[in-house]
Amino acid sequence: MSLGYAEKLSYIEDVGNVGMTEYFDPPHVLQEKIERLAMMVKKSKHLVVFTGAGISTSCGIPDFRGPKGIWTLQREGKALPEASLPFHRAMPSLTHMALVELEKAGILKFLISQNVDGLHLRSGIPREKLAELHGNSFMEACPSCGVEYLRDFEVETIGLKETSRRCSDVKCGAKLKDTVLDWEDALPPKEMDPAEKHCRMADVVLCLGTSLQITPACNLPLKSLRGGGKIIIVNLQVIASAMEFLKLQIPPFVRIDLFEVILTQALSIDRKYVNWTLQVASAHGRRAPLPFIKSVEVSFVDNQDYKEAILQMQPFRLKRRTMQAKSFELVLKVNFIDGCGCQSVEINIPIDFKVSIDCFNPDKDAVLQRLRDTAIQDLCCGQNAVIERTAFLMPKSEVTVYAIVTNIVQYIKSSNVLADSLSNGNVKRQRESVNGTGTSRKRSKVHRRKSRY
Repeated sequence: MSLGYAEKLSYIEDVGNVGMTEYFDPPHVLQEKIERLAMMVKKSKHLVVFTGAGISTSCGIPDFRGPKGIWTLQREGKALPEASLPFHRAMPSLTHMALVELEKAGILKFLISQNVDGLHLRSGIPREKLAELHGNSFMEACPSCGVEYLRDFEVETIGLKETSRRCSDVKCGAKLKDTVLDWEDALPPKEMDPAEKHCRMADVVLCLGTSLQITPACNLPLKSLRGGGKIIIVNLQVIASAMEFLKLQIPPFVRIDLFEVILTQALSIDRKYVNWTLQVASAHGRRAPLPFIKSVEVSFVDNQDYKEAILQMQPFRLKRRTMQAKSFELVLKVNFIDGCGCQSVEINIPIDFKVSIDCFNPDKDAVLQRLRDTAIQDLCCGQNAVIERTAFLMPKSEVTVYAIVTNIVQYIKSSNVLADSLSNGNVKRQRESVNGTGTSRKRSKVHRRKSRY
C-alpha cells in the first residue's frame, strides 16, 4: 500500500541502506528485556515514542528498507509486493493501539512518527500529542488559516502541492495543500519544533519500527541524552507482553466512516409533481471521492409504483418524479468494498418532501462513542447513526450525515498467544550500519529530509 506513495516521490538514486539483516534473541533473553522495558516505561516521567515504517508492516503496508521492503526489492531487481488491501482501508496494528492505551493512561507524553499512513491519528492519538515529520497521506492543510482536514481517501499529490479542494471556512476559502514531503522538502517547523522540545524533556525515548539511519530525524532521540534520558530501541513484537506486564489492556480499534445522503427537490412547472434527486456523497465535500462504498441499491417499502435502482458509479445519484402529495419510505442498501468488516448495511429513509429549517445536531462525540461501545459489545460492524442533519431552502434540500462502523479489530490479550507470532520465539533486532551508529553519513543537512525511514 505504500507502493503508490513511493511512486509519487521524485526519482533519486541513493535511497540509503536497504536490506538490513535481522538478528534474534533467545527466549530467556527476550523475557528479561520485556520486563526491563516495562519497568522503564512504568517509571518514566516523560515518555516519548519515535516510530517508523516497521510498526505498519503488519497492517499490510510494505516498508522501504527491510528485507522485503520496496527499495530493497527494487535494488535486487525483484518483483514488488502486492498490496493486500487499499491503502485507505489499512487498520492500526497492535502496536498502534498499545500506544493509544499508554497515552490514555497518562504514560505516553508525545509521539513522533516518520510514517505517512495516518494510522496514529486514526487509532486515536490526539493531534496535539503527535508530530508527523514526513506528513500524512490522508491530510490536507490550509496554507492561509492553518486548518487541517483528515480525509478518508488518499490525497492525490505529495510535495506540499495544491489539491483540488478548498478550505471550508467561509471566511477563508483558500486552496488546500497536501502535507506529505518529497525528497528535498524541509521538515516542517510545526512538526519538528514540538518533537525537539519533547525529546529534550524526555527521560525515556522508545524507538519502534525504525532503522534510525537517516538524519535529521534519527538525531531527535539523542536530544534526550543531555538531560539524562535513556533511548530504547525495541522490537514491535514485545509490546503485547510489555503491556501485560504493565497491567494495561490493548483496546480494540473501531473504525467509523461518514457519508452524506442529500435529498434535493423542486416542483414541476405545472406544480403536480416533485422532481427529486437522492445522492450518496462524501462527507468531505462534493469534490471528494467516496472510497469505501462500492455501490448503492435503492428500493421502496411497500410500494410497487417505484422502480428499484442500483447505483454503481460515483457520484451515486438517483433522479425521480413523484406526485406532490405522496409520501413514502425508501431503503438504501450501501455496499462496501473489500477491506471493510461488513458487506453492506441497510438504512430506511422516510420521504415526505417537507423540509424543515430546523437542524439536527446531536453531540457528535457522544454518538460516535455509543457506536464504538456497541460495536465492541456486539463484536460486529454495521451499526449506524445520524450525526447531523441540515436543511436548505434554496434549493430545497436536506443533507443528512451518517456515521457507520465499518471495521472492528480485536488484539491479542496474552503473551501466550504472542508466542505464535514470534519467529522461533525470538525477537528481531535491526543491525547497525558499518560506522556503528546506524546513520547515513550523507544525510547531514539540518531539517532537510534527504531519505526516508
